[in-house]
Amino acid sequence: MDVEQGLIRVGDRDIALTERGSGEPVVLLHGGGPGASGMSNYVRNVDVLAERFRVIVPDLPGYGGSSKRVDHSDPFGDLASAIRGLLDVLGIGKAHLVGNSYGGAAALRLALEAPGRVSRMVLMGPGGIGTSRGLPTAGLKKLLAYYGGTGPSREKLDDFIRTSLVFDGTAVPASVIDERYAASIDPEVVAHPPLRRPDGLKTLLRMDFTRDRRLAALRTPTLVLWGAQDRVNRPSGGPMLAGRMPDCDLYTVANTGHWVQWERPELFNTLTAAFLEGVR
Repeated sequence: MDVEQGLIRVGDRDIALTERGSGEPVVLLHGGGPGASGMSNYVRNVDVLAERFRVIVPDLPGYGGSSKRVDHSDPFGDLASAIRGLLDVLGIGKAHLVGNSYGGAAALRLALEAPGRVSRMVLMGPGGIGTSRGLPTAGLKKLLAYYGGTGPSREKLDDFIRTSLVFDGTAVPASVIDERYAASIDPEVVAHPPLRRPDGLKTLLRMDFTRDRRLAALRTPTLVLWGAQDRVNRPSGGPMLAGRMPDCDLYTVANTGHWVQWERPELFNTLTAAFLEGVR
């Protein structure tokens, strides 16, 4: 059964969240695609994980029912601060973090800044791995262009999800596109898009974890799951993280794109639950 928390005040922003289950707290952090939200990103995972854990699913700032404001000068730092504040308000000293893409970058940033607050991490195609090196992927270009040009449209979103988010675009029901499109055209979101091109080199460098020396000293046990056909964040980021972090396992998922938890839910749920319980 859902434990609907509604809106939780964190600093000067409201964070919408849903809770299920009991046990060690696990916070699921969603990606940054248009129309994303916590429950929509983890719809195939929450019930299974809630059989073993207290699962906390927030909408990140800028998305879903949360306040539509993000500090674009340091977006990953801002999101990490919001998550840390949410844990404070909920009275949680330490939690497991599970993050996909944008949410994975937020989780990693929080672990770097406050390692004592993070028990274990599971990261799926996290952002910020080689951000300032080379040209963006085709999928990332589509994501960042969604609110530009002629503005948001269902056609743009359909193309992004089917060709960039997943390996097999035909597997995505039209209802998923419809739901996310409706959320993406919220007037407040259109006026203040939560994800956009970095504001200058300083912001870009802040968003690149491979340049952060703290990564080599981060001993938080981490499992990285990366779709071999990820067209948003390059799969080469997986070996890069595994090579730099002292306690990092890497699982590359065949025939899978950027949305591992949705495309391969049984595999994701099994690996994640076992890892968070200490089974390697």
